Amino acid sequence: MDHQNLKAFITVAERGSFSDAADQLYLTQSAISKRIAQLELQIGKRLFDRIARQVTLTEAGKALLPRAQRILSEYESALQGINDLSGEASGTLRLAISHHLGLHRLPPLLKIFSQRYPQVTLDIDFMDSEKAYEQVLRGQSEIAVITLALESHENIKSRKIWDDPLRFICAQDHPLAALEKPNLSHLAEYPIILPGLNTYTGRIIQSLFQREGIPLKSPMSTNYLETISTMVEIGLGWSVLPETLVKGLHVMPMPGITIERELGYIHHRKRSLSNAAVAFIALMDGA
Repeated sequence: MDHQNLKAFITVAERGSFSDAADQLYLTQSAISKRIAQLELQIGKRLFDRIARQVTLTEAGKALLPRAQRILSEYESALQGINDLSGEASGTLRLAISHHLGLHRLPPLLKIFSQRYPQVTLDIDFMDSEKAYEQVLRGQSEIAVITLALESHENIKSRKIWDDPLRFICAQDHPLAALEKPNLSHLAEYPIILPGLNTYTGRIIQSLFQREGIPLKSPMSTNYLETISTMVEIGLGWSVLPETLVKGLHVMPMPGITIERELGYIHHRKRSLSNAAVAFIALMDGA
């Protein structure tokens, strides 16, 4: 099977869209469709159903996907292994990076890495930390730089690089801003804007209130912290955000309450790291 056709198939399956897959692979939509058609002709089965602009895997597609992912991973590992025989960092380094870290923590490190290792091509996917974690587990990304998971997995090696203190914030003219010593009960009286419960950050905040037995008003949610900051600034609710996003907002003093996230990188324990990945980790460890 042609690895380019497999890559197109995997990307369409993950994105649920031919156009999104084309954007990710820097191809035209017709090129993606042609590659899928070639793969379907080779297999003799339809791989996708296309109904009302919705793209879903057929039973044959569902059976092929995990096998295609393994084949492509082995192919890329073989190429990287050959490149690494020189002892130099070269080839392609696939990274999965959370949106927040990509904006606020990593740009200086990525610049240093690209200058220090010009023979390495960085293939970066920006996504939620939870999805990046799964990318590493499935072998689709060699390293992820993310908010570290609350629970450990036997196949994932993680290392904390930064502590990320979280602050309770509201708009400068919000009623909570007038309180000298607000507590969790005060906060629960007003709408909250949170990352979704599927995120590590959302779960940290929800568990804090659950431990105290304090119910929250039905939260408005979005996984983009920058969007939350803007919504808080215009007075739609209060939230809990990293220090990097509290500029212009009122930080509420919460004596006795300290919450923070751990930020760092992960990789698969059973995957042999490329020279490029080893070099990137060394740079991260020195951050």
